[in-house]
Amino acid sequence: MVLRRRRWALPVAALALVLPAATGCTSTSDAPAKSAGTPATSGAPTGPVARVCAEPAPGPAKAPAGAVTVDPAVVGDLDAKTDSNPPNTTFWLRPGTHRLTSNPYAQVMPKAGNRYLGAPGAVLDGRKTNQYAFGGTARDVTIRHLTVQGFVAPQDEGVVNHDMADGWVIEHATIQDNSGAGLMAGARQQLRASCLRRNGQYGMNAYKTGDSIRGLVVEGNEIVGNNTDDWERRQPGCGCTAGIKFWAVDGADVRGNWVHDNRGTGLWADTNNNDFLVEGNLIEANDGAALIYEISYNAVVRNNTIRRNNLVEGREEAAGGDDFPYATVYVSEAGGEPRVRARTDKIEIYRNLLENNWNGITLWESADRFCNSPANTSTDYCTLLVKDTARCAPPTIAGAPLRSDCRWKTQRVDIHDNRFVLDPSVLKCTVECGRMAVLADEGTSPDWSPYRGKGVAEAITHRQHNRWHDNLYRGPWSFVAEAPGRKLDSKQWQGAPYRQDAGSSFAPRAGG
Repeated sequence: MVLRRRRWALPVAALALVLPAATGCTSTSDAPAKSAGTPATSGAPTGPVARVCAEPAPGPAKAPAGAVTVDPAVVGDLDAKTDSNPPNTTFWLRPGTHRLTSNPYAQVMPKAGNRYLGAPGAVLDGRKTNQYAFGGTARDVTIRHLTVQGFVAPQDEGVVNHDMADGWVIEHATIQDNSGAGLMAGARQQLRASCLRRNGQYGMNAYKTGDSIRGLVVEGNEIVGNNTDDWERRQPGCGCTAGIKFWAVDGADVRGNWVHDNRGTGLWADTNNNDFLVEGNLIEANDGAALIYEISYNAVVRNNTIRRNNLVEGREEAAGGDDFPYATVYVSEAGGEPRVRARTDKIEIYRNLLENNWNGITLWESADRFCNSPANTSTDYCTLLVKDTARCAPPTIAGAPLRSDCRWKTQRVDIHDNRFVLDPSVLKCTVECGRMAVLADEGTSPDWSPYRGKGVAEAITHRQHNRWHDNLYRGPWSFVAEAPGRKLDSKQWQGAPYRQDAGSSFAPRAGG
């Protein structure tokens, strides 16, 4: 069995300029696909699908009282008027294409409390020349009803809120066809009813220097066709793509979004995220996983419809002979932790519909990945339970409490009241494509690791309170427990010693 280990790069770096590739995503339809079934309880978005790319809300046709009017015929008018007006000024951008000067670093530097409102048809275009659209550290900036396109931010950097300022509100905006990330994030940022489309790397990179993002809201957006520059192929294993990537975010509500047709993962929370609510989203047709929650803590994932994800990446791995259950919802070294303050003390996944994805939910833990280990690709990061990273080293790591606290653990994951639907004829899969899994590898390195051997695999499977129950299965599902390649049928999965899916029902030939 060849187990590919992903490498996770820090999400912000001052790298060379990346020009957007001419390639687009494979499918970016503006209408959601029809579902073949209804979940057992709810399992569907709680509101209408966010079709904001095809149907953007129009901005004000006239300048609001007291607003400064920005003229698209004057190159650099927007940044010049921003510089010459005080904080808390409202700017109204006339219809037409607004441009900055030709300096690659020309950008709008808002002042605190500024508001930027686009008239119908107002576009800020970087012309593949300017790197950034809006930057600086001013707080509480608002951008509404504006299209931002054609900027060429470097890899891992962003076009809007480039410097990760706090308190920004982005509503009814279209951020499209840029390199890098369409948008960065700061604390208390609100992204609502906006279209993040066809950006070269991420729709949004929710990372802030110093790991200080708190209270992030992502609601009612359409996130589609991102990673057009195909970074995972350019830098294999970089872990540097997603519709949205979250890094060290404490408190995020991700509600009512339509996340679809991204090249790679739809939503990816990577490294010391905590207190997430992922609710009422439609996540479909992403090349990779719908959701990855990795070396992170405490989350609720409920009432989502998740379908036709991981068909590209899952199929590729299987075709290469890899029997690892690459999943549509992938929980990797992440779990509930009562000592980390959040609205929940576990990862609870419930009332979701998962329909015709490549594999279901995998709970995974790498025995060699822990604080200070060479396999910890989140370099210089430790768990949220250990303040002094240097303590996670011999001989102290071998004893309590560090033996437990120095590793991110997949624990306290509660998976219940979901509907799992699989029709292999729809997926056209000729190998195993309908697996649930809870597993780990054997610990091998470094030689001072206290986790060598099968102990981590036994713990994640039997002692870390990971539990499936009261789910509904339709189709030929199978199960993997403890180690890759250990395939179980539903009776073995429910029986001793695993005792999973109590109260669940199985119809292996239903398929829908």
